[in-house]
Amino acid sequence: MEVVLADALLSRCGGDPGALLRAVCAPLSAERAEALRLLLQRLAAGGLPPPAPGQAEALRRAAWEVALERCRPLLRGGEATGGPAGAHGERLRLARAARGALRHCVQLCGPPLAARLAEDALVELAGGGAGAEAAVEALVAAAPRLEEPALVGRCVAAALALVGTEEEGGEGEAAAALVAGRLLPALGGNEAALRRIWEGLLGGGEGGGAGPVPRAGRALLALSALADALLPRGPAGPGPDARLCPRFWRVVQEGLTERDGLCRKRARYLLKRALDLSGGQRAELRCPADGGDGSSLFWWSAEGNEKLMQFWETYILIMETLEGNQIHVIKPVLPKLNSLYEHAISVEKSCWLFHPSWHMCIYKRMFESENKTLAKEGILHFLELCETKHFPNALGFSEFIIGPLMDALSESSLYSRSPGQLMGACPPLGVRLQKFLATYLGLLPEEEKGSFLLKFIQKMTSRHWCAVPILFLSMALAYIPSCKVLGTEELRALRDVLQCTMITHQILLRGAAQCCLLQTAMHLTDVGKVSLPEVSSFFLSLRPEESLRRDTMLWVELCSWLQVNDRCFRKPATSDSERQETSLCPYVRSLVAEYLKTPASERENCFMPDWFEAKLVATMIMLAADVEQMRNKYSGKSNIEWIELEAFLNPLLDVLMKLGSNAYIPTLKTDKSLQLLLKLLQTRSLKCSNTQDDRVLFFIWKSLLTPVESILEFILRRLTANELSTVGDLDRCDLYLALIPEIVNLCMRVNWKKVPSINNFILSLTNASICNLQEKNCEEEPKLKGQIKKVASMASLTAVCEIMDRKSEVLLESLPSVDSLKTFISFSQFNEVLKKPSYIEEKSRLPEETTSQGWGKIAARYVRDQWICLRFILSSFPALAQEYEETSEVPLSRVERSRKILQSALEALTILPSDQVLPVFDCMKVLVPKLLDSSESLCIEAFDLAWKIISSLSNTQLIFWSNLKAFVQFIFDTEILAVAASAKGQAYAKIKEIMFKLIDMSATRTGVFNVVVSHCCRSWIFPTAHERTALINAFLNAGNYCELIIEACVFGTVFRRDQRLIQDVHAFIEDLGEKCAANVVTESTNRDDHYVRVCAIKFLCLLDGSNILHKTFMEDIFIKLLDKDELVSRSRTRYYANSLQHRIKNRVWQALLVLLPKLDQNFLCGTLGKVFQAGFGNNQASVKYFIEWIVILSLHKYPQFLNKFWDCFCYDEEKLKTSICTFLSVLSHFDIILQNASEKKPALKKALIVVLQWCFNHNFSVRLYALIALKKIWGMCRKLHVEEFEALTPVIESSLQQVENMHGTGNARKNWQRIQDHFFFATFHPLEDYSLETIFYTLPRLSELAEDEWISLSKFNRFTDVPLPPAFQWYCSRKELRDLKPSDWSQQDMGSNSAEADGQSEWTDVQKKIIPWKNSTPSLDLEMVFQDRAAKLGKSNSRLIVVASLIDKPTNLGGLCRTSEIFGASALVVSSLHYIHDKQFQHLSVSAEQWLSLVEVKPSQLVDYLQQKKTEGYTIIGVEQTAKSFDLTEYCFPEKSLLLLGNEHEGIPANLIHHLDVCVEIPQQGIIRSLNVHVSGALLIWEYTRQQVIKQKQQK
Repeated sequence: MEVVLADALLSRCGGDPGALLRAVCAPLSAERAEALRLLLQRLAAGGLPPPAPGQAEALRRAAWEVALERCRPLLRGGEATGGPAGAHGERLRLARAARGALRHCVQLCGPPLAARLAEDALVELAGGGAGAEAAVEALVAAAPRLEEPALVGRCVAAALALVGTEEEGGEGEAAAALVAGRLLPALGGNEAALRRIWEGLLGGGEGGGAGPVPRAGRALLALSALADALLPRGPAGPGPDARLCPRFWRVVQEGLTERDGLCRKRARYLLKRALDLSGGQRAELRCPADGGDGSSLFWWSAEGNEKLMQFWETYILIMETLEGNQIHVIKPVLPKLNSLYEHAISVEKSCWLFHPSWHMCIYKRMFESENKTLAKEGILHFLELCETKHFPNALGFSEFIIGPLMDALSESSLYSRSPGQLMGACPPLGVRLQKFLATYLGLLPEEEKGSFLLKFIQKMTSRHWCAVPILFLSMALAYIPSCKVLGTEELRALRDVLQCTMITHQILLRGAAQCCLLQTAMHLTDVGKVSLPEVSSFFLSLRPEESLRRDTMLWVELCSWLQVNDRCFRKPATSDSERQETSLCPYVRSLVAEYLKTPASERENCFMPDWFEAKLVATMIMLAADVEQMRNKYSGKSNIEWIELEAFLNPLLDVLMKLGSNAYIPTLKTDKSLQLLLKLLQTRSLKCSNTQDDRVLFFIWKSLLTPVESILEFILRRLTANELSTVGDLDRCDLYLALIPEIVNLCMRVNWKKVPSINNFILSLTNASICNLQEKNCEEEPKLKGQIKKVASMASLTAVCEIMDRKSEVLLESLPSVDSLKTFISFSQFNEVLKKPSYIEEKSRLPEETTSQGWGKIAARYVRDQWICLRFILSSFPALAQEYEETSEVPLSRVERSRKILQSALEALTILPSDQVLPVFDCMKVLVPKLLDSSESLCIEAFDLAWKIISSLSNTQLIFWSNLKAFVQFIFDTEILAVAASAKGQAYAKIKEIMFKLIDMSATRTGVFNVVVSHCCRSWIFPTAHERTALINAFLNAGNYCELIIEACVFGTVFRRDQRLIQDVHAFIEDLGEKCAANVVTESTNRDDHYVRVCAIKFLCLLDGSNILHKTFMEDIFIKLLDKDELVSRSRTRYYANSLQHRIKNRVWQALLVLLPKLDQNFLCGTLGKVFQAGFGNNQASVKYFIEWIVILSLHKYPQFLNKFWDCFCYDEEKLKTSICTFLSVLSHFDIILQNASEKKPALKKALIVVLQWCFNHNFSVRLYALIALKKIWGMCRKLHVEEFEALTPVIESSLQQVENMHGTGNARKNWQRIQDHFFFATFHPLEDYSLETIFYTLPRLSELAEDEWISLSKFNRFTDVPLPPAFQWYCSRKELRDLKPSDWSQQDMGSNSAEADGQSEWTDVQKKIIPWKNSTPSLDLEMVFQDRAAKLGKSNSRLIVVASLIDKPTNLGGLCRTSEIFGASALVVSSLHYIHDKQFQHLSVSAEQWLSLVEVKPSQLVDYLQQKKTEGYTIIGVEQTAKSFDLTEYCFPEKSLLLLGNEHEGIPANLIHHLDVCVEIPQQGIIRSLNVHVSGALLIWEYTRQQVIKQKQQK
């Protein structure tokens, strides 16, 4: 109708269309602009009679004027944003009409106007600013009519510059999309321009090129817009053939793995176009080689056309399926990867037919998926394929492993166990990784192995890896078969990895990784390429307390490796030719000599040397000594002379012997010798409890005993003769004091004759230190030397106190100096803070700021040392306060003295840093019990302040656990607990408050509650004091604080996935046993949450029912546990399996079952009713079994309770409906119950009567349980020959026979068989299976409880803090029960024909998500067929057009037709009008097609159709999820809206996306990725209609 009106208007313009155009232009509203565009369209189309020559020129002038004076200004202002929504929509309509009008003006005026517009637009683009989009629109209009090559070239350059800009978002992104979608296709009509665009996009191609290359996303945007020119569907175009450009295929591959889904879609679109073109042409082509391997990225041949199509269809199917991100959709497609591989490999030639980078794209896409399950499947599939199929070596394959694969392997969650694996098993990825790395390295050429491993190891250092991935990568390296490929650089890289592993706080995993890396070095190092210094430096990176330690299998393996490779190492570059340092012993001799060879120092007070060298020398001495012992052992020598070991030690002994007599030995030399001595003395034997059994260590210690007097004399002189004068000397002080206890140990182990020397040394050191501390400084400002002397003296007294405290067998307490020490400490001023000294005298010396210790640390250390000495006095001499009263000038009572010290302790806690408070906690532990009665508020203040310190620490700090242990020992000290409980005052409440705070802290800091429970259980059941009163008081605490035991019995959270993973890997490492040295050398922390319950249960197992205290405690705990179960049941009447409620109830009944055998008849008589009451609840299976077990055991032990049990069956059916099966299950073990009954027949009679009435219940499950019980009870009646039931014999036996012989294949027979095979009825024996393993591992496992609820017997054995008595027998389950698997009895309704589909079957086993991308050949003219039935009826339609040309399912089209008609859409566009005759279409449309305008637009015609509608003022709206999509709930639809719906599977193709004005997405809350296309369309159609209805109401 609009066209008819326009033609009529032009025919009546009096032959002057220019005047008509000018008249329409003033003023130019949106409606007038659209009319102007329509008039120009008709004039440019030439549909009217041709004008006269003069009129034609006038028309061109008018068009020129309209273009420059009207359209261009409108374009500049129409894209502006802001203002009211209506005004913005008006501007958009103006701009769209102006774009169309401008294009028609260029058609009328020709190249001159095109050149003018292009020049102006280029100037605007060069100037930047906000008009880029308007300038691009002008270039789009001008491009088809440009003729001047230079101007065309400038336009191309400007377009490429916009496409290649790095600006993300905003106008830059919009301009780039506009250029790619509109300008480049317009320029592409020019062959020369197309080649320049091609070269600019791909950085060369066939003709070369210069300038920056756009990133892949922008390049794909442009290439997809140019697809019709570069990859034409019809005859070959004039432009370059994209299929012959390697860079084109690299961009496509890069796009296939981009994180942006739109980029991936464009890449797939280009790949499909190229394949469609090649297959249709049956072409013969090969893309030139790209890279050094000479292989082609793409090729095609007519001979293999069908096979090639099959390969690429499979490839595209996989790539498109991966877009779903849903593992249940993707997993069936994974076997297609195997067939893809088979097509891609030539077995005969052992080479790739298709470039391997195509495979890498698939795997990289999987590796980078947001779905971690998909990423894991991809990694496992890739590793398996590489392991089993043996890929031919290809350039870039190693880089793919080092790059994307290792990046993917850094995700910890991938290393979880598969569902069927037991805890402690190696995860599938760990196993596959080991096999893959060994296989792949074996396939590499020898010359490439070293470089690959170097890159692999360096990748392990290039990022922060978590503990789990670094462990399994290290294990994979360790499992590589021995080969000599690692040199110096590789060994250095391995050492860097060791340093990376030190970051993690998981000590066991850290140690295991170190063990694996050492094994890697031994298996793979080419000893001819590395020197002994390099090897020894690598060894030193291993921590002895975590991995490399003597007496482990790893140490023995290392010694064996050193022995085998002795004399084979490379000679160091710096060594002399005369020294044979390729052998271990000469190297160690020279190492010791070089270590002790120190030049004369220019300044005596130099800094302490680093410990690195001392550790290195000590480690190498021990290794060389053990190698020598191993060599002698293999040679059969029984008497070892230790010649080499003696040679190692002699230089050290020479220096040590001179220490006492030669005062002129350089300080650096003394430091180094004493550091080495300390490291050797700190060496311990793990296996030999008797010192003399370790022959190497005994020889070393015996040798080091010789210079003991000289060493002690030297230390005494240095500590007491004012030789320590600088801050740096405090490090030496620490060295000397660390040596003293080691020397005491040495003398006690090797030779007691040296003890008098130690006594004299202690006596002299104590007296001299006291004298130094008692010296009064008269100067106002203390000097540094004096303050350092005081610090050293206090530290010396601290060392003396600690030795006397730990080595009581030396009898140091009898020394005269001990009394002086006690007196000095007792009357010292606590918390004396050292003033910062004056540095005036130190100006000539080295600046003190360079030392490692600031003065604040020194002052804090001085205060801490005071408290260590006081701790010794308070602990060792508790009656000392009485002496103070007699000797003090101002007598103080014992309580007042204790209060004063406690106040000082609180002050110390406020001034000391957190790592120095341990001795204060220990002192408070002694003081608080004496003051709780008289100074309760002060004690509570001490509790609060101590808690504040602990709660402020992070559990990752090294000091946290030591501070926590000291805090727990203080708060939960036996005496403190007893005094607080006796008063039941505020202190008692405060202790309980802290107890629950610690439990809460355990939820976030695993292991906190373990420390509390372990300490309390040990102190309550095994108190240190042996007096009867102490024993009674200690266990009384258990009753007073029984909440702790109750909470421990039910403790445990539902672990997060990452926590479960760490636990699983810990269990895996622990199960390796001694094979992993980390298990031997790392200290067991028992921080697993399971150990809380293990400790509590072992505590309960140790209780004795004959002990009155124990008996009372157990009865109290039993009642409170039942109350807790009732509380949980009331809080949630229905709870899910493995929920926290389920787990707590399960733990409650496990603890009750442990206590049950220790309870007497009187107590059970009163509490059994509560147990029966719990049975009435709606319980999960595992809880139900425990309740039944407790009832069976109770009735077995006390059959007189049977009458109470029969009462349970007397309730009405409503109460019994959820619990009757519980009580019937108890009767299925009636033979066990009646074992101790004196009268069995009456009980059997009662049982038979009860059971028979339930055999006729309407509920099938109840009948099954009743029949099981009936079968058991009737069998017992037959054995006992109960005469009363003779009359019932035929009835009962025929009934049971009928059940056994059920006919048919229904569920009845299956369920009867299943319930008989159920473990609780078929295998479980309530008496013989009573054990810790059954209660805590076997039964939870068979009940299908979550695996983190299974506590294995090994954990009970590993937890040694609370040992069970040797006579304890209830450990293991019977083998019959232990060997059962849940699948043996679980009721799983599996279909009889549920076999898995063959992985290599045809497409029918896959949910195909693939586009119908082979479109039919487009017709030359745009055919549009309108139906006017709606107009004839006078029906009012909206301005909404629904385009469904991409939809190919009649059902979806029929539904859309119906929806569009109901909501008044103006037209529905489909790909073919033949759909309306389809029966499925008609069934869904219900005749809507008769009342709706249907338009036929084929998919190949959509670009032109959309452009036409844009010029008519329509906004093109796509239903698609992109980075810039609008939420449907927030988007305001313009009146003229065109809704483009995508294909059912892929959505909107990439070549159409940049034609959209806006993308709208429907907000989702669920997991499924997308809605059905009809549903999506209906939602948008309704939203458009709703908005328009609201607007109409507002206008009215």
